[in-house]
Amino acid sequence: MAQSVSKRIVFTGGSGKAGRHVIPYLLQQGYSILNLDLTPFPEDHLPTGKSVYTTKTDLSDSGQTFNALSSLFDMSEFSLPAHPGPPDAVIHFAACARNMIVPDNETFRINTMSTYNVIEAACKLGVKKIIIASSETVYGVCFSQGRDEDLSYHSFPLDEDTYDVNPMDTYACSKLCGEHIARTFARRFNNDIYALRIGNVVEPHEYERDFPKYVGQPETRKRNAWSYIDARDLGQICDLAVKKDGLGFQVFNAANDTITTTVPTKRFLQENEPRTEITREMGEWEAPLSNQKIREVLGFREEHDWRKYYKP
Repeated sequence: MAQSVSKRIVFTGGSGKAGRHVIPYLLQQGYSILNLDLTPFPEDHLPTGKSVYTTKTDLSDSGQTFNALSSLFDMSEFSLPAHPGPPDAVIHFAACARNMIVPDNETFRINTMSTYNVIEAACKLGVKKIIIASSETVYGVCFSQGRDEDLSYHSFPLDEDTYDVNPMDTYACSKLCGEHIARTFARRFNNDIYALRIGNVVEPHEYERDFPKYVGQPETRKRNAWSYIDARDLGQICDLAVKKDGLGFQVFNAANDTITTTVPTKRFLQENEPRTEITREMGEWEAPLSNQKIREVLGFREEHDWRKYYKP
């Protein structure tokens, strides 16, 4: 019987905060991974017996991007009888992670051009599954100018398919452009491109450090809609997205299930955001950045509820 070959995934930005937890999750599911980044993948995050090769790549350069997406995954693949061909899937997380790391025009250039280059190269190589990192910031509050008390969401829950996204900052604008790039190419090439609007990413060590403030001072969490995504659960979401075919272009909120407060959702929102309409009945503890779609469509089931790690 022929031995099955693991799916090959090119992952961009894997050395970053989210990627260094998502890649180990994917490796444990049996995928082969090539990391495209400007820095090597941190070896202390690798599961025992697993490895990942990093090709240093400037994804804002289209030539480098095309070559990296069509390259070998590691030195051992030179022993194969022929080049294995394009990857089975591409997951694009590489980006300037927020405003003010570089000047705004560079944030926009790097984020939009890298997303365009990755999607174009993947589509023209025949890749049928592409997943890109969008952001909660497109909902228009996280990096908006002004005092928190003067900024309001249009409605709750924050819903992928009906909410009018209208950010005012460069980072969020670049992410929204990425979604439109994805939609354009999915229509042209008739493939699956899923954009994940990723919430505030929380690493395992951050619960003890940060959640006393997150939960104890909820006024500090408005810009993140009192929501979060555990970096390991984000790995599960990526795995589910790779496995779910035939949806074309889709946008999914990537968030955990519950609000980061000690007060149930409806009561909290009515008391703290009384001017903002609640457009449907929400679960008792449902996060305002709702993951209802990703649970119903992809089958996501969170494993890392914040209450496992912090007891208010």
